[in-house]
Amino acid sequence: MSQNKNNHDHKNCRKLLGSLSDYVDGELSKELCSVIDTHMKDCEDCRIVVDTLRKTVDIYHMTSEDENLPGDIKERLFKTLDIEAYLG
Repeated sequence: MSQNKNNHDHKNCRKLLGSLSDYVDGELSKELCSVIDTHMKDCEDCRIVVDTLRKTVDIYHMTSEDENLPGDIKERLFKTLDIEAYLG
């Protein structure tokens, strides 16, 4: 692990969590996108969360085109994506 990661304060990460879905969907202002982009340059954890969220959205769109996901799969997916626990 790099020294920067060891000293990283996740307070900024938690502030941005509420905006990540809109960020991935392209629904944020350019200013807020810039803030998130700048933050992710120094935060591997947030890069991983955003990448995982993007992949999950892509998978959901691929599967929802063919059929709806069964409730148990959706529930497991949401439990797996417990972002707060990841940053804990």
